[in-house]
Amino acid sequence: MSEEGFEVPSPHDHALEEVGHGADEFSGRIAVMTAILATLGAMFGYEAGSTQNEAALLKNDAAITKTKASDEWNFYQAKSNKQNLAELALSLPGIDQDKYKADIERYKKEKDDIKKEADKLEAEVDRLDEQSEHQMHIHHQWARATTAEQIAISLAAITLLTRKKWLQYAAYGVAAIGIGLGLFAWFQ
Repeated sequence: MSEEGFEVPSPHDHALEEVGHGADEFSGRIAVMTAILATLGAMFGYEAGSTQNEAALLKNDAAITKTKASDEWNFYQAKSNKQNLAELALSLPGIDQDKYKADIERYKKEKDDIKKEADKLEAEVDRLDEQSEHQMHIHHQWARATTAEQIAISLAAITLLTRKKWLQYAAYGVAAIGIGLGLFAWFQ
């Protein structure tokens, strides 16, 4: 270096400067890709959690409805017991036969109404269980999409460390798979 501050760079310095500019551009592209993948992964993760919560709520509703159906069947059984006692009473001497015949008919009608309600509740349980299973299926699709995006982010980090172009393309490929899985989950 001269006294006036004029410096002539060596070929080595020039080569290092060129590599430095290329590395910044390469790193910048990988950083942008990583940010996009992280955003997609966060969105996919949110949807995965949302569908899992929906499945749990539906399963809870099914359990509550199953309890109501069980209560109806217990009520049905109680009416059957009363009907059986009224039928038994018909065979006893010296009783009011008309009263017990009327009771038997009333219990039969009440049991029919109770059975209809219990059957309706059991059909609702089946419907809620089916919806819960469907939501869990969608949850798994979102979880797979999230996992693919996380793997793509990991590959991008390894790409930055190794500067291997093939790893960059692998990260793009896994990211595309994750996006495809996310779209598949979205349209279900």
